[in-house]
Amino acid sequence: MQITDEKAIKTAEERFSALLRRQLERVERLKEEGSPVDYSELDKLIVGVCGGDGIGPYICASAQKVMEFLLADKIAAGKVEIRQIDGLTIERRVEVMKAIPDDTLAELKDCHVILKGPTTTPKKGDPWPNIESANVAMRKELDLFANVRPVRVPELGIDWTFFRENTEGSYALGSDGFNVTEDLAMDFCVATSQGTERILRAGFEHARKTGAGYVSVVTKANIIKTTDGRFLSIAEKVAEDYPDVKWDDWFIDIMTAKLIDPARRSAFKVFVLPNLYGDIITDEAAQIQGGVGTAGSANIGSRYAMFEAIHGSAPRMVTEGRAQYADPSSMIKAVAMMMNHIGETEKGLRLEMALDICSQFEKRLVMTGRADGATGNEFADYIMETVQRADLGSAWRSHVDSALASAKNRN
Repeated sequence: MQITDEKAIKTAEERFSALLRRQLERVERLKEEGSPVDYSELDKLIVGVCGGDGIGPYICASAQKVMEFLLADKIAAGKVEIRQIDGLTIERRVEVMKAIPDDTLAELKDCHVILKGPTTTPKKGDPWPNIESANVAMRKELDLFANVRPVRVPELGIDWTFFRENTEGSYALGSDGFNVTEDLAMDFCVATSQGTERILRAGFEHARKTGAGYVSVVTKANIIKTTDGRFLSIAEKVAEDYPDVKWDDWFIDIMTAKLIDPARRSAFKVFVLPNLYGDIITDEAAQIQGGVGTAGSANIGSRYAMFEAIHGSAPRMVTEGRAQYADPSSMIKAVAMMMNHIGETEKGLRLEMALDICSQFEKRLVMTGRADGATGNEFADYIMETVQRADLGSAWRSHVDSALASAKNRN
């Protein structure tokens, strides 16, 4: 072995040692985690709104319009305060060379929940420096451990909720990998007992609370034996506390196939899975629903919660002058999830039904991403009109029954 390789190994050992120490310190913090916030006990709920980059400010503004409509009574009574937070643009982050500027992070931490538009994460070849993802940084800084992504397609019998671990796995140390030599690069995957158990319990609790009664744990534990193996072994222990919930385990590769299997997919209900797999498979699931533009996402922690679209910032739509036609459905779905999270379950349910009616059934306005379709604000108005319909519940049920009957006849 060459002397240069020995030096490289020593340097790598020092960097890995520092990385291990930080993760062990994080484990100690996880052991001291407090109880979740009880929103009913707050004198005032503070909602931060971050437009983000690209189409983010456009679709976020449409979603904010819907959110303020739903919370109008609470805002007027001083029970809810909306704060605009503008520091998450790629320009501002590059200016300070941080994933989240310090002053912006302080503003975020002053809020209880956050509505966030997509943000740009530079990749190789982009004109921007290679700074960490603002999403990943926010999840770590606010300890938003549960990424919850629902997908529903009534006509296919699909009603899925994905619980993706948000603070560990292959993404948590994505900026901590390094080149050992010119020929060897290393990245890292991390799994803690505490982090794994809390995401599994969140999924099992959801299955019990909603009556779904079925959890599928997705890993690649046959190959990734240490971290994925830990995830699966802890799932076995957690499941013992939920005898009323059926559960099974799947490998990520076959699960990607089963999601598009008409004979199997409608049986699935709740999924729990590590970070990387969750990111990939929820995009596949969203495509079945109508595309990533239709899927919202919740990022839940004990103290904070952030709600967003699952897709990116689509800068090309801005450069082509089409940003006002970007579909805000994903962000409006995120608002529905926010309503459920803060205890406004009736408003959340009505918004979800309105979204189904507007985007999957009636389609009086259609989003195409171009001038031949509706603008985001026009679609938001359509949603709000539908939310107010006196026959909303019965109309939604009628549409669902008709769709299921059509699907049965086709099969």
